[in-house]
Amino acid sequence: MHGLGRDDRVILLTSPMTSMRICWLNGEFVAEDSAKISIFDRGVLFGDGIYEVAAVVNGRLLDADLHLVRLTRSLAAVGIAMVQSAAAWLEIMQTLATRNGIVEGLVYLQVTRGVAEREFPFPANVPPTMFAYARPKALTNDPNAVGVRAHVVPDLRWARRDIKSTSLLAQVLAKQAARAAGAFEAIMHDEGIVTEGGSSTIWIVQHGTLVTRPLSNDILAGITRDVTLQLAAALKRPVVERAFTLDEALDAEECFLTSATSLVLPITQIDDRNIGSGQPGPVTAALRDAYIARAIELTTAPVLAVSA
Repeated sequence: MHGLGRDDRVILLTSPMTSMRICWLNGEFVAEDSAKISIFDRGVLFGDGIYEVAAVVNGRLLDADLHLVRLTRSLAAVGIAMVQSAAAWLEIMQTLATRNGIVEGLVYLQVTRGVAEREFPFPANVPPTMFAYARPKALTNDPNAVGVRAHVVPDLRWARRDIKSTSLLAQVLAKQAARAAGAFEAIMHDEGIVTEGGSSTIWIVQHGTLVTRPLSNDILAGITRDVTLQLAAALKRPVVERAFTLDEALDAEECFLTSATSLVLPITQIDDRNIGSGQPGPVTAALRDAYIARAIELTTAPVLAVSA
C-alpha cells in the first residue's frame, strides 16, 4: 500500500458495501469495504490516471486483451509506467469476475501516477496506484435494447480525447445533463459536428450505409467500435468513416451507440426528435445480434492451454 505516513487520512474507493464483494488493490485481493487509498493519490488530486472497462459474458472476460492494449497506449501517452503485464491483468480481472460471481457485467481497472505531495509536475520514483473491481450488468438481454433517448450537449473536453483518462468532469456534466433531460446518453458536439457520446461511440445509418467518425485525437478509439466495424464487414454493410453533423444525425435512418457495457444500442430519439421510425432499425438490430452471437461464441469456446 502506498502512502505518506501512518497518520494520513484515507478515502474509500467505493461506498461502503457488503464485505462479500472483493476488489483488487496494489497487489492484493481485499474486501471492498476495506479498500482504501491516500488522499494524496494523484488520481484523487488531479485525475492523473488511466482506466479501462471490459465486459464479462458467461462469466468470462470479453475482449479484455484489446482493452489492455489500449491501456498500455494510454499510459504511455501520459508517461505512467506499465508495471504489470497484460497477462497479470487478465488473471486479476478474471479472478474478480469469478470470485464476485459475475455472469454478465464488467470489470473496471484504474492506474494512477501514485501518491505524492500535491505538486503539478510528475513526482520521481513513485509507484503507480492500481485497483480493479467487478460489477454485474445485463448485457445480452439489456432492457435498453428497445431503444434509448439521447440529449445533445456541447463537447467541453480537452484536445486529447483519444487518451482514456480518469479526468472525466466534462463527461460527468454531459451525462448529468442527459439524465436531467430524461435521456440515457449525451451526444456531444463541437460546433454542430458530432464527436461522440458521453461514454460511447455514436453511429448513424444513411441510405443503408454506416457512418461513424474516423479515429483521431478528437475521439476515443473504442474497442467496441473496432469490433462493430469488423462485424459490419462480415455482414457486408457499407461503412464510411467521416465526421457528421447533428442535422445528419437527426435526419438519419438509424442512430446507435457502441460501448463495452452497452454493446450495440439503438438511439431512437434525440431530444424531442424521433430517429427514423422511432424504433430500432434493421441495421442496428443486425449488428447487435451479431455482436451478441460473437460474444457468446467467444465466451463459451474451450480455453486453450498454453504450452510451457
